[in-house]
Parts: sequence; structure tokens; C-alpha cells
Amino acid sequence: MSLLSDLVNLDLSDTTEKIIAEYIWIGGSGMDLRSKARVMCDTYTPAGDPIPTNKRCNAAKIFSHPEVVAEVPWYRLVHANSKLFKFNPGPYYCGIGADKAFGRDIVDSHYKACLYAGINISGINGEVMPGQWEFQVGPSVGISAGDELWVARYILERITEIAGVVLSFDPKPIQGDWNGAGAHTNYSTKSMRNDGGYELIKKAIEKLGLKHKEHIAAYGEGNERRLTGRHETADINTFLWGVANRGASIRVGRDTEKAGKGYFEDRRPASNMDPYVVTSMIAETTLLWKP
Repeated sequence: MSLLSDLVNLDLSDTTEKIIAEYIWIGGSGMDLRSKARVMCDTYTPAGDPIPTNKRCNAAKIFSHPEVVAEVPWYRLVHANSKLFKFNPGPYYCGIGADKAFGRDIVDSHYKACLYAGINISGINGEVMPGQWEFQVGPSVGISAGDELWVARYILERITEIAGVVLSFDPKPIQGDWNGAGAHTNYSTKSMRNDGGYELIKKAIEKLGLKHKEHIAAYGEGNERRLTGRHETADINTFLWGVANRGASIRVGRDTEKAGKGYFEDRRPASNMDPYVVTSMIAETTLLWKP
């Protein structure tokens, strides 16, 4: 674990004009990451068409639309992931102590490495299942949210590789009375963040409800095993929203309701979702779609 220790103690104050570039790309399954020297980029066929797994291309078109650009969409992606251990249910959420927190050295190393790489990582915490952790990326504007989450995933894969630990983005890695793993997506537009924005938030949520099936189909493979109506989820076939309701499809915070402006949280995306698809789809439905 000495390499992990080196990452935890990484000095973020040093600067250098030299960089190591490594190409990172999303493999054929849409979830496997590969690399050969570090740069995240779009991928195209020799004819110039985006390859099937290049979801960034369409997302970039949506985020470059004038109506979307004008609203400066903010995202904060709350990404759960699991390091696989076997334990009984217990007080693991935000837990501390050797009997509750498993893999903290990995999580702390990941946080430091993301900061060093310039990722806008903004938080970490232990989740409900032992060995399950969450990190947050954002607030990020538009396409940057997808870019940053994919690179943060890559960094996490490399760190768990060093640690010899199996990493899972499966939305329900352990069956039974356990929470699944989601990628809750916090979202707001410029108008929602301004006075009177709560009314626009409610209109946006109404639009998302009308396209619930389309969003569910794009929100991650195997999500039906997670969205059961239990373990702080809404049933996959039902759309509902509420204030401070963790069992809803869309949750609005109490502070947003009280202030009359702010953001909302789409709790439906699975931990294996493609952030380019999810973020651009939310923007397209709420800003460009005219029902």
C-alpha cells in the first residue's frame, strides 16, 4: 500500500510546466475504460463519424445549443461505487472506525489524485453498504461534468488496481437488504438559481416526468435491480418528486423550497450511467423539449 500512501501525501502545491499525456478511451461495452497515455478525447471512425460509444459528440451538440448555453447548466454528480467485501447490514453510512469504514485509504488517495489532476471533486463519504463509497464532482458547467466524471472514474480504476481491490459500478452489487449504487445528478440552470426559480424547477420536473420512460432507458444498465421502491429509491415504473424525499425519483432540498430558487436532484441514474448521456438528456428535456 506504499503507493497509495504516496498519493495520500501528494503535495498539491508544486507546479510544473511538464505533463505526462495518456490517452483514455471508453471501450466497446460502454463501461470499460482503457488507456495508453493520459488524455480524454472524442473518438471517431476514419470517415469522421463518432464511434457508437462516443456519447460525448451528441452531448456537445446539446450543450452548445444557444438556449442551453444561455442557461449555464450546473451539474453536481454524486457517484457511488463499491469495493467488494462481505458484511452484515450495519451503521456504515458516513461511518468512521475500523469496523465501519473499509477502503478509506483508497478513497483519500482518489480525492488527492483528482485534485492533483485538476478534477473539480467536491466531496467523499462512506455509503450505506460496507466498502461502498461516494464521491462528488462539481458544480461543473455543461459538458465539463461528463468529462470530469469519466476521468475521475479512470483515476479510481487505476488506484484500485494499485491496491489490488476489485471495483464495481454495478447498480446493485449485492442482492438482498442492501442499498444499491446510484449516480444522483444535481441540476440547476441560471434561471432556476435566480429569484422565482422554484417555479421553473417545478416545470422542469414536470417535463422530466413526461419523459420518465425515455430517461430510465438511458440511465444505466441493470437499474431495475436498484430502483425497487426500497432502500431510498422510487419504483422504476413510477415517477414522483418531493421535498426532502429520498424515496422519490426527483428530490428537491428544503433550502431550495425555502429560498424559492436553487437546484433539484435526479435520483434515478445508476452508478454505471454514462454522464454524457444523463447530463445532456436532462438539459435537452428541460430546456429544449417543447411538450
